[in-house]
Amino acid sequence: MAFPPGFLDELRARLTLSDIVGRKVALKRRSGAEYAALCPFHNEKTPSFTVNDKKGIFHCFGCGTHGDAIGFIMKTEGLSFPESVEKLAREVGLPVPRATPAERERAERAASLQQVVEMAAAWFEKQLRLPTGRQALDYLRGRGLEERTIGDFRLGFAPDTRDGLLASLKREGVPIEKIVEAGLAVQPEGERNPYDRFRGRAMFPINDRRGRVIAFGGRVMGPGEPKYLNSPETPLFHKGANLYCLDRAREAAARNEPVIVAEGYMDVIALHGAGFVGAVAPLGTALTEGQLGELWRLADEPYLCFDGDNAGRRAAARAAERSLPLLRPGKSLRFLALPAGEDPDSLVRARGAEAFRRVLNLARPLSDVVWEVESEARPIDTPERRANLQKAIERRVGEIADPVVREFYRTEMRGRLARLRRQDRPAWQPGAKQAFRQAGNEPAPFAPGAAARRAGIDPEGSRQERALLGALIERPALLHILAEDVAALPIAHPELVRLRSALLDALALMPAGLDPAAEEALAAAGPQDIPLEARLVQEHLQRLGLSRVADMAQVKAREMFRGAGLAEDDWVSQWRRAARHLSQLSFDPEELRRAEQALAEDMNEENLRRLQAILDRMRRDALEAGAT
Repeated sequence: MAFPPGFLDELRARLTLSDIVGRKVALKRRSGAEYAALCPFHNEKTPSFTVNDKKGIFHCFGCGTHGDAIGFIMKTEGLSFPESVEKLAREVGLPVPRATPAERERAERAASLQQVVEMAAAWFEKQLRLPTGRQALDYLRGRGLEERTIGDFRLGFAPDTRDGLLASLKREGVPIEKIVEAGLAVQPEGERNPYDRFRGRAMFPINDRRGRVIAFGGRVMGPGEPKYLNSPETPLFHKGANLYCLDRAREAAARNEPVIVAEGYMDVIALHGAGFVGAVAPLGTALTEGQLGELWRLADEPYLCFDGDNAGRRAAARAAERSLPLLRPGKSLRFLALPAGEDPDSLVRARGAEAFRRVLNLARPLSDVVWEVESEARPIDTPERRANLQKAIERRVGEIADPVVREFYRTEMRGRLARLRRQDRPAWQPGAKQAFRQAGNEPAPFAPGAAARRAGIDPEGSRQERALLGALIERPALLHILAEDVAALPIAHPELVRLRSALLDALALMPAGLDPAAEEALAAAGPQDIPLEARLVQEHLQRLGLSRVADMAQVKAREMFRGAGLAEDDWVSQWRRAARHLSQLSFDPEELRRAEQALAEDMNEENLRRLQAILDRMRRDALEAGAT
């Protein structure tokens, strides 16, 4: 049975080999992720059987047997390859896809496209060494790259001609349709001839996790926009699920070397040259959920390294926000703070590898960044302003989906908030009366959200949040106008935080974010009865598994927004009015939870009045929201 591409990689990523081998063999930890044992495949008295969790392989130095988790099940349980795959997939809860003729056809097409992209990579490499590539070669050398590095990363050049690559591939017998499908050429509408997508650019091949070229990034030589242009989405390449140099970082991570995320291709190459061979970079977008997942497969706490300017700090804040809903025990991020005006490339070239290593040793945990993002954005010189900080911090911590991690973050942040509150707390006076509590009364059974449900209120307060996001799914062309407003929405529900982040990420896929050639190619694909922006957003949300959330949001949007036929300016004004109202709502889910918990622990009049005041405020806000 043939499994679809990527399925076996996903299965192996979810498995811990030592757990599987340890069911049948007594393992002894040797160091880090490596274990030793007596070989189960031949008789021996001295352990020569090794298991390495990072690499996902076992090997016996006595009899030479080796393999991965699937091979171990085959050898020890006598199962076939498909049977072993299905057994392990059931254990980790991964559905086993059934290969259909259509899936087999897609796999064959992807393999064929990969050959075309590989031919293009070789052609770009050759052009760099010809007179036409002199400008790009001088640029790369001027950035401090040696000939060995240029060859190692297979850097190349795309001449500034309309059909240089096209003509070369056609001479090799490659059909034009495959060249276009591989993202190497643009086919305009009508009868016009296709043309090369990359022109006048230094070329950076992008590999998949197995080291095969699947796409390119191109930096323009001389004036022109965009400065960097990546391959479009193709059957081979999904930019939100890959990272530049991911294949090299996997090998580095297996040796327990640090995994470092930089912003640009040249930063990554510079770090590799300085010995930090676990460096990777996103592919023209902010870090996506798929990329964070890839990073956490490599390391428990990858390092995020951003430029030491305001844009870099904003990128760090965005990455922290994106990661919070995805955190789970043992998986987090660490942040590097570069000197102002520096990036990894400039720092390494000017001060050497040791300077970057010092920065690495000063990495900060994610909790520090979360605190700084919220506390630096608002003054805290009065009790009221400190209370506002507490509300913002608790809303942010509420985005963490894992309950164990969320509770530890609450404890951490409450400790920091307590140090601020001590400035406001009056000294205790002898004889002060405690709040009334009847002796012998047991705490009332208040479950989280119970009081709000009894009051007929949605405790998550997500109706308007869903409607505002759903309205932008309905009219995604306006995302460019409303991007800053969307980023500022006070969204509390983790599911909607993910949807908001996905919509902001979709901006990178929009025609306004592409050069004219890319826009023409995207417009030429897919059904023409669906607007291009809507089609791009729908496909993006589907890839992220957010289709159900998006559909629910669109339903709420149609209930709240009646202006589908409004002019653009009127529609934007109506959306912003609703967003302002949401920002003014005084209800905080965490505040309600705390009030319920306080009353459950101590049934006194003060706690009862506090809960009642919150419920009254929620009713008022709900009524106002319904009238909007």
